[in-house]
Amino acid sequence: METPVPVVICDDSKMARRHMVRALSGWNVDITLAEHGLEGLEAIRNGKGDLLFLDLNMPFMDGYDVLERIRRDDLPTMVIVVSGDVQPDARQRVMALGAIDFIKKPFTQAQLTDVIQHYGILAEVSKSEPATAILEAIELPDYYQEVANIAMGRAGERLSQLLHTFVHVPIPVVKLITYPVLYKKFEHEMTDNSRMVSQGFVGSGISGEAILTLREGSFLPLAELMGKKYSESEVFENELMLEMANTLIGSFLQNFAEMLDIGFSWGNPILLRSGDHPMSGAEKWSEAFSITLDYSQVESRIGCELMLVFSPDSTSALRELGNYLK
Repeated sequence: METPVPVVICDDSKMARRHMVRALSGWNVDITLAEHGLEGLEAIRNGKGDLLFLDLNMPFMDGYDVLERIRRDDLPTMVIVVSGDVQPDARQRVMALGAIDFIKKPFTQAQLTDVIQHYGILAEVSKSEPATAILEAIELPDYYQEVANIAMGRAGERLSQLLHTFVHVPIPVVKLITYPVLYKKFEHEMTDNSRMVSQGFVGSGISGEAILTLREGSFLPLAELMGKKYSESEVFENELMLEMANTLIGSFLQNFAEMLDIGFSWGNPILLRSGDHPMSGAEKWSEAFSITLDYSQVESRIGCELMLVFSPDSTSALRELGNYLK
């Protein structure tokens, strides 16, 4: 048997790394896992990455920065980007930076095989000689970080179309949150003159609220990106809020449900005013599952956050659905 090809899988999602490890099980590879770009570069410099499977949205150093560093330092690796960011500009940017191909998440083993065979970069192994496999332990937040990552990437494409600009897709923050912490967060944002829209959703034993927050000072640059003449009036700003909510919340919920093979229904977006709070009547619960996506764009001065808070009764259904993602 020939020496295995050193391969680095660089992705901040445990679920994504696990999926890629399994997809490579039929190939002669020696796999190294990296949680972010800095770890990926270190592995390549240590000779562990003749081939790099690279995510784009990661902490510390994202995929774009990794590609720039590889090109600058002339590092010996071939890069295949694997990302949920489906904006056309994302593919164009990574190919211009030297990636040999772009695979959209979620992908199938057959799709990966087609790419590998197209470039002839790996050799298949016999069933008696399985490739190196590293399967990490997966917890509930790990499942939904990757689901949110892909849903968010697709929603980012819709948002980029609305704003006529490339959207820097954020890294999902998935965690359990208590009601007092949630209440304090919204109290602070209301005091800070942020504007909020809430939209309830329900389906397949799961329910909750999606809350879109636009921070003070976001409306003028937002109107400019949308090609609208800004009017300093509550009516105009509310219209912008609702248009953003319909685009971002609706797209995210649709894609999130599709990833789980379920259906969601959601109500009309509701503008929240001072004294209003999402998840009203939730004071009795102690802890709930949440996903936060910060779409803030520093260069365009837009502060935008999308947060999903699931009811405590949804946890068992979320856990059961997560088991199918293993």
